[in-house]
Amino acid sequence: MGLILPALVGYVYIERFNLAYTFEAFDLDLMGGILSKILQVGIFPNLALLFVFYTLELWRTAKGILLATIPYLLASIILMT
Repeated sequence: MGLILPALVGYVYIERFNLAYTFEAFDLDLMGGILSKILQVGIFPNLALLFVFYTLELWRTAKGILLATIPYLLASIILMT
């Protein structure tokens, strides 16, 4: 759930704001800023779930959600540079 949710939110974000046209000419140098922002938007649901599980004191689940969030965070940081 923690790995699928950010990808799903990113896809919905792309479809909702009609950003699909920007991926036609996919050049990673030019698209790095946009992709990093989409990944960061996708992280928000994971952080909301982390907050919910943390307040319910479900520690193992909260750690799992946090662990699933880290690859998306690292990818967004790498794409920003």
